[in-house]
Amino acid sequence: MVTKLSNWAGNYTYSSEQVDYPETVEQVQALVKQYDKLRVLGTRHSFNSIADSTEHLISLERFAPAVSINREKRTVSISANVTYGQLCPILHREGFALHNLASLPHISVVGACTTATHGSGVRNRNLASAVSGLELVSADGNLVSLSRKQDGEILNGAVVGLGGLGVVVNLTIDLLPDFEMSQHVYEHLPISQLEQHFDAIISSAYSVSLFTDWQGDSVNQVWLKKRVEDNDSVSATDFFGAKPATRAMHPIGELSADQCTEQLGIRGPWHERLPHFRIDATPSAGDELQSEYFVARTDAVEAILAVSSLREALAPHLLVSEIRTIAADNLWMSPCYHQDSVAIHFTWKQNWPAVSKVLPIIEAQLAPFNAKPHWGKLFTMLPRHVQSRYDKLGDFKHLLHQYDPQGKFRNAFLDTTLFGS
Repeated sequence: MVTKLSNWAGNYTYSSEQVDYPETVEQVQALVKQYDKLRVLGTRHSFNSIADSTEHLISLERFAPAVSINREKRTVSISANVTYGQLCPILHREGFALHNLASLPHISVVGACTTATHGSGVRNRNLASAVSGLELVSADGNLVSLSRKQDGEILNGAVVGLGGLGVVVNLTIDLLPDFEMSQHVYEHLPISQLEQHFDAIISSAYSVSLFTDWQGDSVNQVWLKKRVEDNDSVSATDFFGAKPATRAMHPIGELSADQCTEQLGIRGPWHERLPHFRIDATPSAGDELQSEYFVARTDAVEAILAVSSLREALAPHLLVSEIRTIAADNLWMSPCYHQDSVAIHFTWKQNWPAVSKVLPIIEAQLAPFNAKPHWGKLFTMLPRHVQSRYDKLGDFKHLLHQYDPQGKFRNAFLDTTLFGS
C-alpha cells in the first residue's frame, strides 16, 4: 500500500499517491512534458493545500543540491532543494551573509520565496526580495530564465509565484558581507508601552520579535537581534518597562530553550542568531498549526489591540503569537507589496475544528485594516476579500496564463483563492 505524503506539521495529507522524485533539471522537464496536471513539493512546511495536487506531485527532496557563489557580483545561485540550514554555513565560511532569515532555517529557499516568507526588521524586506534571478521549467517543459537586470518587472511578478508559473529549479540571490549578531530577550513588556512607543520598540534592533499569549497586560517576551557593528547599547535592567531574561528562553515560555539560538548577548554569526531555532535542532513545538496576517505598519497598534480584545476566544487554542515587521517590497503577490507591514502570527494547538472557528473571528477583527493572510498558512478569508488586497492580481493572472496557458500548475487552492468568488 502506498502511503500518502503529509506536510511538516502532520496536519495536511497530500491528495495524490503519484509522486515523482527527479534528481536533475532534465528529469523535471520530462515529467512536466509528461503530465497534464502537477504541483511541486519542497520541504513541505506549508500548513494548507497550496502545494497539493489530486493528480501528480513532484518532490524535489532528491534534486541534486548545488550552491555557486559569484564573488564579483556578490550573489549565490542555488538549486531547488537547498534549505537555509544548508546554505547559510557555506555563505558564512565564504565571508557572505543573507539580509534576513525566517524563524526556522529548516525550510527550502525556493519554497520560502515562492510564498513570500519573511523574517523581521523595519528595514528588512521579505526573503524573496533578495532574489535577482530564477530559472523555471514552464508548462511546455522549456527552461525559462528571468533576471532583475533584463526582466525587472516580470521577475517581480514571478518570484512570489505560488507554484503557478512552473517548477523553479534555480534561484540567484543577492548577498551581504558576513556579519556578527547578538540576541537579547526581555520579559513582560507592558501593553501601554507598546501603544505609546511602538515605532521605537520595533526599531530598536536589526530584527525584533514580540511574543505574546494575549492573556495579560504585557507582551510575554521581546527578542532583539542586533548587529554587533551597530554598537548600540543594551540596557541590563530595563527595556520600555520589560526586564532582561536571566536565562535562555523559548518563545513558548514553559518549553526548554535547548532548540533555540544563542541568547543572553553572546556574539555569533548572523545565521546562528537571526532564526529563532537552531539548524541542528528539531524546530518549533512540532505538533501545531499556524496562521498569519499582515497589516500596514501604520495600523499596527490598532490591529494588535483589536486582536487583544479576543483573548478569551484565543486562550484555549493558542500556543503563542509573534508580532514582526517587514519592509515594503515590489513583488506583486507579496503581502508587503508597496507597504511597510506588521505580521501577526498565531501558533495553534493542532485542533483544526476549533481553530477553524477562531480564524473567522480574528479575520473579522482585522478586516478594517485590509489584512492579508500568509499564502502558506491557515486562513478562512473569502477569496474575493483576499483578491481585493492585491493591486497586481490582474497582472499576475496574465503572467500565469502566459507561462501556463492550460493551467497545468493550477490546483484547487489557486483556482479558489485567486480565481474564485
